[in-house]
This record gives sequence, C-alpha cells and structure tokens, in this order.
Amino acid sequence: MAKIKRWEPFRELESFKRSMERLFDSFFGRYPLEEYEGFWTPPVDIEETENDVVVRIEIPGMKKDDIKIKTTGDSITISGEKRHESEEKGKHFHRIERAYGRFERTVPLPVEIEPDKARASYENGVLTVTLPKSEKAKAKEIEIEVK
Repeated sequence: MAKIKRWEPFRELESFKRSMERLFDSFFGRYPLEEYEGFWTPPVDIEETENDVVVRIEIPGMKKDDIKIKTTGDSITISGEKRHESEEKGKHFHRIERAYGRFERTVPLPVEIEPDKARASYENGVLTVTLPKSEKAKAKEIEIEVK
C-alpha cells in the first residue's frame, strides 16, 4: 500500500525562498555561509593597509593540515575540507546546522602582492593571511620641487 505524503506548503515556500536568495546572492556577488550538496562557503574579509593585504576567513573546527592556501600576484585561493562527526552506536543527531564538506574560495585582491612573502596564522577559528604588497602597488610620496 502506497504511503500518502502530507502536503506542507510552508516547506515548499521555504525552499523557493532559499532558491531566490541564492539567485540574488550570485547576481550581486554575495556568498552566503550555507551548505550546498557537500560544499560550503565560509565568509571572507579583505583589508588593505599601507604595506599589506590581510585576508581573514572563518573556518572554525578545522585542522591546519586540512587547509590549503595558494596565491598569485592578484588573487588568493583558500580551500579545505571540514569533516562531519560520524554517528556512533548509542548516539543519534536530532539537528545538524553546522556546515561540513569541501570548500574553495578564490578571491581577487585589490592590489598586486608578493606571494613568496605571504604569512598565515590560525586562531579561534579564523585563518588570517597577510600578503605584502608589491613595491609597484605601494603608495609613493612625491617630493615637491620649489622654484
């Protein structure tokens, strides 16, 4: 005998809402922290100082060996995988809201950097990558000649 499935209109509206949010986020270049079929997108901040570009990415619960960083002169790619805790005998999850799976973020940088001099640190779930600006990208002060 076939089981009758109950119609839940609000669940369908929620699904439609998420689809529309993804459409608008992709159109406006926003990247939500949400899991899509095993992929998730952690949030990134990019700050420019006088000498450096500082990139911060929230990736709590990650191990150093599960994170990869690649830089070029004008972009940075941060990737990794956050593994899901497996259910064990005697345990049963009732809700899972934390994001798990693979991620990869490639972000264009505002100025040219020196990839060989990049430094990275990981503290309290935030990866901080400091990228020194190339000499060409640093602001130069011009002396005024008085005649």
